[in-house]
Amino acid sequence: MAAAVKETVQRFTAETLKAASKQSTGCYVVPLRLRRAIKKYIRDQEDQHMKRKVLRLSESFNSIKDVNLQLAASTARELIEDPLKYVGCSKRWKIKSSYGDIGLKYRDDQTIAYVASRMPAVFSACHRVLTEVKRRLPGFSPTRVLDFGAGTGSAFWALREVWPNSLERVNIVEPSQSMQRAGLSLIKDLKNLPLIQSYGSIQSLSQNISKSERKHDLVIASYVLGEIPSLKDRITIVRQLWGLTEDVLVNFIHFNNF
Repeated sequence: MAAAVKETVQRFTAETLKAASKQSTGCYVVPLRLRRAIKKYIRDQEDQHMKRKVLRLSESFNSIKDVNLQLAASTARELIEDPLKYVGCSKRWKIKSSYGDIGLKYRDDQTIAYVASRMPAVFSACHRVLTEVKRRLPGFSPTRVLDFGAGTGSAFWALREVWPNSLERVNIVEPSQSMQRAGLSLIKDLKNLPLIQSYGSIQSLSQNISKSERKHDLVIASYVLGEIPSLKDRITIVRQLWGLTEDVLVNFIHFNNF
């Protein structure tokens, strides 16, 4: 057995180390101002049980991962058995789903753990996706943006990096008041902010702005659909979000933890 292990383990040489270092070329580093904002926010909380809360939050996301895997498998089977099932149902679905009544609800301690453990990774993912949008649409500069399931504002920070001068108004849909408060706290020292309005649901947004203002240049839904366990609710929400964008809808969902 020892001989077999020696044969399969790769030796570290100058060449292998040089090749490994190239794999990190182009990796995006979280900007200093965001790192400072996160550090200050966490320091202000004075939480002595951060590691425990981060672990509990990770366990919550693990349970979501399992649900997503099961949902994908069951949906695939249903589509094979009845390919037109969801096409027929979609015509009857009204705007009834109220994000916030389903999925994860964040308490203050969970929000602190989220900022400490997950926000940098979510920011990096948002930045990568938005950078790709900018590459594919070089003339695109969004002025009005809707961030659905905004959380603590990871997508907003990425927007500021990718399109630093074009943002005029950002509408945020986030049912967790704790998340909203954290997001506002993190950006309080930034200058030249666009107009930011927060809402608890899509319905609240639609009721409080005029029809002429409901269309956005860009709608973002980053990782939020993974917290919604019902396939019908997910499809309903995507249909609502599609109706709120003028040009681009960005939606990405994870099936595994970071």
